[in-house]
Amino acid sequence: MNQIKKILLIARDKNLAEIIYFCLEGWGYEVDILKENPNLAEIKKKEPDLIILDFPFSHKEGLSLCREIKEGFVTSSLPLIVLIDKKQLRKHLLNLKHGIDDYLLKPPDPLDLRVRIEMALKRTQYSFYTNSLTNLPGGKIIEEILKEKITKREPFSFAHADIDNFKYFNDKYGYLKGDRVITQTAYILYQTVKKYGNPKDFIGHIGGDDFVFITSPDKEKIIASEFIYEFERLMPLHYSPEDRVCGYIEVEDRTNQLRKVPLMSISIAIVNNQQREFKNVVQINDALTELKSYLKKIPGSKFMVERRKLNQGKKQRRPSFSLIQNREVLDKKKFPPLGQLLLNRGKITPYLLEELLDIHFKRAIPLGEILKDRGVIADEELQKFLSLQRKNS
Repeated sequence: MNQIKKILLIARDKNLAEIIYFCLEGWGYEVDILKENPNLAEIKKKEPDLIILDFPFSHKEGLSLCREIKEGFVTSSLPLIVLIDKKQLRKHLLNLKHGIDDYLLKPPDPLDLRVRIEMALKRTQYSFYTNSLTNLPGGKIIEEILKEKITKREPFSFAHADIDNFKYFNDKYGYLKGDRVITQTAYILYQTVKKYGNPKDFIGHIGGDDFVFITSPDKEKIIASEFIYEFERLMPLHYSPEDRVCGYIEVEDRTNQLRKVPLMSISIAIVNNQQREFKNVVQINDALTELKSYLKKIPGSKFMVERRKLNQGKKQRRPSFSLIQNREVLDKKKFPPLGQLLLNRGKITPYLLEELLDIHFKRAIPLGEILKDRGVIADEELQKFLSLQRKNS
């Protein structure tokens, strides 16, 4: 059963407050009303899920209250919808920067108000369960989608991707470079699923170096193989040239022994409900855990699809398809990324490239467009580098 959301209405206009209160209660919300200059402590005590503020912006108290709400540790994530007079809108439009999430002209249309509230609550719920680094949905949302797939008996494939040897990379190169590996992995997965998957396919980030995607069984292999290819093509560039040539890094293990650790690879475990019925998420997790344990014994990037078949009364693992590609094979196929080409030709510094790549990964904007917008390279010269990139492919 869904928990009833609580809305806090802060209003000076008694008549308007009564109308909004009547609407909110009718829509199934729990409603509290505060009047006359409430302070942050009073707002905290109400523990609302959303705040509607009807406060004249001609008074500094209104702006101050907005700022306090958005700067408060407990209240900063609460969606804040402001009701404003049309006459005040143009004059105080710039004041919306004080942390307001949305606004409506007074008196608000009930349908508009209801839609804005629902959208704000959904955004908040989504952001609460998303990874702060990649902005991908996390465990709670992943679980809900899987439950829905199981309930509706829809055919689905659930894949878990794990970056091998990421911890050792993070230990040697530091957390900032480690974060770039995570954001680029998220971007690669997003682009791969978008290109080769279905329109409604799902991508999630459990945390750390663990990612998931949900697709249809007919798309699982192409997504996994193309994801591996792009990962293997790009991830070595996060290492120093010396480590790339060696193909490993030297690090101390938990026993303080120096060991050679291979460059990062990706392992993808996939289960689907084509030949095996899953009754709950726990069964899916158990199947993935067993498969991941098996994959850890195999070096390099690979994926495997789990299918269960009865053989003389016993269940045996029979991978329908597995992929293991070593770096030598991939090296023959890969072409240099645009950023690496510009770096090699001295057109861009490593520091600027890292800054632009952060924007590229997080906002999904093509690197070429970012380079042009920043004035780093003209369009004509960019086209020459793109042509050179295609020749090397």
